[in-house]
Parts: sequence; structure tokens; C-alpha cells
Amino acid sequence: MKGLVYDGSKAAIRDDVGVRAPGPTEVKVRVVSAGLCHSDLSVIDGTIPWPTPAVLGHEGAGIIEEVGEAVTHVAPGDHVVLHTLAYCGACKWCNTGRPAWCRKSIANASQPFTVGGEAAWNFAAASFFSEYTVVRGIQAVKIDDDIDLSVACLIGCGVLTGIGSVWNRTNLGQGDTCAVFGVGGVGLNVIQAAKVRGARRIFAIDTVAAKERTARDFGATDFILAGPDVDVVARIRAELPTEIANVVGSFGEGGVDYAFDCVGHPDILNSALEMLDWGGTAVAVGVPAPTATVPARVTNFTHVERTLTGSRAGSHRPHWDIPLIVDAYQRGEIKLDELVSARYPMEEWERAVDDLHDGKLARGVLAVTAP
Repeated sequence: MKGLVYDGSKAAIRDDVGVRAPGPTEVKVRVVSAGLCHSDLSVIDGTIPWPTPAVLGHEGAGIIEEVGEAVTHVAPGDHVVLHTLAYCGACKWCNTGRPAWCRKSIANASQPFTVGGEAAWNFAAASFFSEYTVVRGIQAVKIDDDIDLSVACLIGCGVLTGIGSVWNRTNLGQGDTCAVFGVGGVGLNVIQAAKVRGARRIFAIDTVAAKERTARDFGATDFILAGPDVDVVARIRAELPTEIANVVGSFGEGGVDYAFDCVGHPDILNSALEMLDWGGTAVAVGVPAPTATVPARVTNFTHVERTLTGSRAGSHRPHWDIPLIVDAYQRGEIKLDELVSARYPMEEWERAVDDLHDGKLARGVLAVTAP
């Protein structure tokens, strides 16, 4: 079968990829569609260290081909959204509704594949740039057959990460204000999640002017074109000054209640902290290099009680959050179709990468097999 394989020096479509049969708690899935995400590219450029050879892709949807004997929630023929959170389901974190904290859900690379007859690694417990994959049954969430799989594939990573960062990692609610750095696939989902929760001002911030229209379509009330000569923090404070007159101090009175860094850059995360009002929360959503640190002022925390929090893929609960998102989509509250900027045959993945780097895509979707 075909798959996109990274061998440690380059990535290429190979037709000599094999995958083993599912174990008792696993499922074999025919992948129909897969979203192209920056994390896949971070493996190729070395930002995310990963053993090789590895079959890439971690945002997908498909049809169940075969199930292990212990799997009962899905059956062959079911349409499913696939996700990367291979949690155990038995630890205290899984049993208290926080599967993203499950210790077995991270750094759990395995070798269900072969490439050219040699053992090959999966990526992010997923590997959806492959005609077939084997994952834990808990990673497959059934959806209605009439939902387009080329749209549904985005839910398992970019949509969950963005929406979950708002719904699961903050208390953002009616009348609050927020800023979102990075208007890509994840940032757009942060924006629409904030809109659904009732935010009154949503500032979208990006270096690409053409993204303003899409940001506003998803719910942004304001757009700031960032650049080397633009003081984004000052712009936010000018829009949301303190309500108290004659305030004296250096702790940044006024600002947004929440700020989300969907880019994954330490300086941006620090700017997110600096533009907060007192008691505000900055959320680290984008993923920088593993050694990156944040140059933050400690007085942001000790004097005005700002918070810096992390969000691992939106801290999602897949079997709760995915049906919730699908339901909101079917009722017209959440946009999914509009996230798909372009569709490509899997063989044209490099063109999709170029378009992503050029800022042309919210999300590009690869057609892996026929629906």
C-alpha cells in the first residue's frame, strides 16, 4: 500500500508500506482523508525529533476495516474521526475526565508498519498519510455516514486543538475579550470557539493581510496586521484601555481577558502575556522547539495575577468533544467546510506544503483513498 514516509533525510510517497493486523483493543482503518498539519512538517525539518523510518500524518478520518476482539464501540463499515490521544482509559487522569494528562498518551511510538519489509514507526500514535493504519480502538470516534470525511478529518487535530483551547483550558464567556495570534487552521477554531462562548471582542493577529476576511468570517471582530513596525501590545491596549482613571503604575492596565498563541513562538507568547488585563490568561497553543523558553516578567504573575497556561491539543476528551463539535457543526454553530482551503491527491503533498508555507491555506486536505 501507499504511504508518506520520512526516512530521516527526506519524505516521499512509498508503495511498499505494510501494516499489521489489529490487536485485541485496536482497529484497522482505511484512511479516506487526512489534513496537512505543521506538526508533520516539524518532523521533516527536525523541530520534532522522531525515530525513522516513520509513516506521517496525524489528522484523519476514514472507514473501519477490521476491529480487535475487545472493541465494541465501532464495527467494520463505520465512518470515524481519528485522533492522536491514545490514552489508557484506566488511570486516575482518564477516570477524572482528563485523558490528555494520561502518561501513556504521549511518547508512545510503536512500529505497526513496515517499509520495504523493514519495521517502521508510526507518528503521534496515528500515521494517517497511509491507505490503511492500525490504531487503538479508543482513537476512533464514530460519526454519521453523511458527513464528508474530507471535512471531518480536520476535527481530530486542528479543530479539537483550537476549540478545546477555549472550551477546556479557559473560562472565557459572555462579554469577555480575547486576542488570537495566528489565523491558520488552529487559530480560526480558537476564534469560532470564542464566538460561540459569547466573546464581545475577538482580535485576530497575523502577518498576512489576506487572512483578515477569513478571520472575520469565523467571528473575529477586529484584525491587526502584525509586522516589525507594529506594536501589537500597544494596539490592543489602545483598543481596551483601563476603565479606572488616573491609574499610576507599570503593570499594563487594560487589555484583553484572554490571549492565545497559535504560532508557537516565545516572543509571541510573551506579547500575549503583556497584552492581558489584570487577572487575564495567556494560552500556549502552538508548539515551538522543545528547548524554547518564555522571557516573561515575573511581576505579571505576582502583582497582577496573570496566568500562563498550556494546552495540549486542546486538552480534549475525544469521545465527548468530537460528538459535541459534530453536533454544533450540524446545527450551523461551528464552521468546518470553510476550513478546507484546498484538496490534493496524496501524491501532491509537496504542493500542499508549498501552499501552506505561502499562507494560502487554513487547512489543506489530502485524499488518501476513495470515499
